[in-house]
Amino acid sequence: MASHILPTYARVDLAFERGEGAWLIATNGDRYLDFASGIAVNVLGHAHPRLVAALTEQAGKLWHVSNLYRIPEAERLADRLCEVSFADTVFFTNSGAEALECAIKMARKYQSASGKPGRYRIVTFEGAFHGRTLATIAAGGQPKHLEGFGPPVDGFDQVPFGDLAAVKRVIGPQTAAILIEPIQGEGGVRVPPEGFLRALRQLCDEHGLLLMFDEVQTGIGRTGSLFAYERTGVTPDVMPIAKGIGGGFPLGACLASAEAAKGMTAGTHGSTYGGNPLATTLGNAVLDAVLEPGFLDHVKRIGLLFKQRLAELKDRHPSVIAEVRGEGLLVGLRCVVPNNKVVEALRAEKMLVPAAADNVIRLFPPLIAGETEIGEAITRIDRACSAIERELQQPLKQGAAQ
Repeated sequence: MASHILPTYARVDLAFERGEGAWLIATNGDRYLDFASGIAVNVLGHAHPRLVAALTEQAGKLWHVSNLYRIPEAERLADRLCEVSFADTVFFTNSGAEALECAIKMARKYQSASGKPGRYRIVTFEGAFHGRTLATIAAGGQPKHLEGFGPPVDGFDQVPFGDLAAVKRVIGPQTAAILIEPIQGEGGVRVPPEGFLRALRQLCDEHGLLLMFDEVQTGIGRTGSLFAYERTGVTPDVMPIAKGIGGGFPLGACLASAEAAKGMTAGTHGSTYGGNPLATTLGNAVLDAVLEPGFLDHVKRIGLLFKQRLAELKDRHPSVIAEVRGEGLLVGLRCVVPNNKVVEALRAEKMLVPAAADNVIRLFPPLIAGETEIGEAITRIDRACSAIERELQQPLKQGAAQ
């Protein structure tokens, strides 16, 4: 029977009925090791007791009231996010794309409030992914996302990732900000060259620009620090986040310094659902877990172990794996064979991973994953690589026989 859902996704014919930690149970009862984590969303895995308890309690009290009134749960979450980051202020959204829209508007409004309304352009980078709205696909600049949607939204100057000279060339009198992911996720788990982010900070300071870090995928512990910028020694002015902060519930936020947000006064921006009691209760519960003593140390330790074990697999299967990339539990494998072949081989081993650009597969274990789950993943990746190698050898054997 055909689905009435708009066919904008190439969905796998697989559905799940429940989850337990790092595992998903399909409707036919099969258990899958989930190293997709809802595309880096389920930082605490599935059905985490703390999140279940928080959701259940709040659902019996209050879901939504609108931003016409104060929302204590949102105020508490904003206070906590500012306390553990560079930020002075937070705007809550429902998604990463909305958090990026807020950041884009904030950069333009900042320049206008600073007496420079002609400064509206934002420098972005090839391979970036910032969302699926008209503005964020223009920021990402990928032809496959822009095709068929008419003229791209004006105001974005895209340069090669890691090319400082190119950044300097495009900065002009209309430039307002620089927007970058501290690690590109969809772009292939690409880490910027050493010193690149620091050089961007210096350029922004010299030219009066805002530095904006898209931490939708890297934030909330994914790289082993609460936010990836902490690992770089570089502090942004604006930082959109989402994904992990809700632990699976739709929630995003745009964090900013007081200076960067000075133009965002009453009436300049809004959201019907953003920051409602139910969503921000879940955000607080996620922070409760991620900020517990030892939690982020665990992510660093397990992330290091995972990369070491993956490096061993790379050496064992050089015809399948070309490179291990990433930080913490944001890990990528650049493949020798087409990455979709590896995704399919892993799914046959009952392990779920998403693909990315640059012929990469991404590995997003929940941050609660331990040595058992990592060991299980290594075993399944090993088997999948071996299956691919046997398939690659078949034509050679057939040719030899002839």
